[in-house]
Amino acid sequence: MAYIKYKELTKYFNFNEELDKEDLPKYVTDYLAEDEVIYAAYKTRRDKAIFTNDRMILFDVSYLFGLTKKIHMIPYKSISTSAILFSIRSAAILMSLDSGYQMRLNFVGLKPETKTRLRLLYSHIMNENKK
Repeated sequence: MAYIKYKELTKYFNFNEELDKEDLPKYVTDYLAEDEVIYAAYKTRRDKAIFTNDRMILFDVSYLFGLTKKIHMIPYKSISTSAILFSIRSAAILMSLDSGYQMRLNFVGLKPETKTRLRLLYSHIMNENKK
């Protein structure tokens, strides 16, 4: 009998708003360790992303077969390759993880100051990846 390991090939998120780190819902902060520091938080209409000093936590809500929630906890050290792309009003972080999982984080409707914060966040992620 042969088994094939199931994994999603690509996942996309389209974040359109930056969240205040102090006003996150309790269900989000419940997943943080006591010593974790939140650097940034973003949301879509349904999903949320939290970037800490150690990892990113992605809350993926879907209505495909009723309401389903998937929580991705990705340590920065598991990112094998990445890139950041900028256009006039958007940006994207592309990642390949050690497991072969590929992810694209799109940030839409950005202002210049938001792009600067995103560039600094990406720099932090890549610096933490080297540790």
